[in-house]
Amino acid sequence: MTELLENGVRDDAVLVLGGEAAAVEAVAREMLHVANGRVDSPEFVAAARDAWDGLPAPLRREVRRFRRHSGPRGRLLIRGLPVGDEARRTPSAADSVQREASVSAAILLMVACGLGDPAAYLQEKSGALVQDVVPVPGREEFQGNAGSVLLSFHTENAFHEHRPDHVMLMCLRTDHEGVAGTRTACVREVLDLLSPAARKTLSLPGFTTEAPPSFGAGRQGALHHPVLGGAWTDPDLRVDFAATRAATEEGAAALAELGALFERVSTTSQLLPGDLVIVDNHVTAHGRTAFTPRYDGRDRWLQRTFALTALRRSRGQRPDDGHVLVE
Repeated sequence: MTELLENGVRDDAVLVLGGEAAAVEAVAREMLHVANGRVDSPEFVAAARDAWDGLPAPLRREVRRFRRHSGPRGRLLIRGLPVGDEARRTPSAADSVQREASVSAAILLMVACGLGDPAAYLQEKSGALVQDVVPVPGREEFQGNAGSVLLSFHTENAFHEHRPDHVMLMCLRTDHEGVAGTRTACVREVLDLLSPAARKTLSLPGFTTEAPPSFGAGRQGALHHPVLGGAWTDPDLRVDFAATRAATEEGAAALAELGALFERVSTTSQLLPGDLVIVDNHVTAHGRTAFTPRYDGRDRWLQRTFALTALRRSRGQRPDDGHVLVE
């Protein structure tokens, strides 16, 4: 069930499917042979869009509510989803993706269609719509999905003009020790805690954000940007604490203050197989605690899909009106 405030906005939304998981799996399995199981094909995405209507009503209702208003923490945790073949080995290759149809991939794309449209970026993970988030040997210190050290708070692709509106992370397997946690911190939680000077500075376009290494070395954010933009009472957040730089000392101090507050209010969720966390990428930063991989085929395994609520806005970067942005 979800816990809702009187105005209908969720406090800390957790939807537990229970007996409805079988219905979700049945819909997902009907999709496995669509387009010969090619997840990234237009036909598969179209089937996911139609299949969304066949998912249990409580799931669809909560996703729609979250899309309209993501609540004070900007996250929705759905528990009890099916994951499909539990015998599959955790991938360990760099840039691993899910190209072939699976229960988890079908669920991710269906929910992405409930949020808007699935999307990906050609320079990252070869533009796959469903991407593996797994530890990669030799990349333990990497500040990205292939690493296993503490992953700092960030909004996804903060440098990009068309960053995702929502980030979806589905757990297929936990780490061996069960210590890896998905962390979130919402700007709505810290607005009243920020000093007036810091809030004013963070609202000025005195910051740049570098693209992550997965997008190619040397690519920079095209424009200076504010960390807090949009409505003063409910601002959008654009930040990556590993890649966002301030142009002034005041900006650096304000950024540090924001980071300290995120650490103070953050929520950590130890995701279990079948857990799906949806992050509102406009107001909530996410990260991960450290863990120790063994590279034995049973390491932690999440799958990730991005959703855009207004796909048309990125039309100039999507050849043939597809779902992959090329710039």
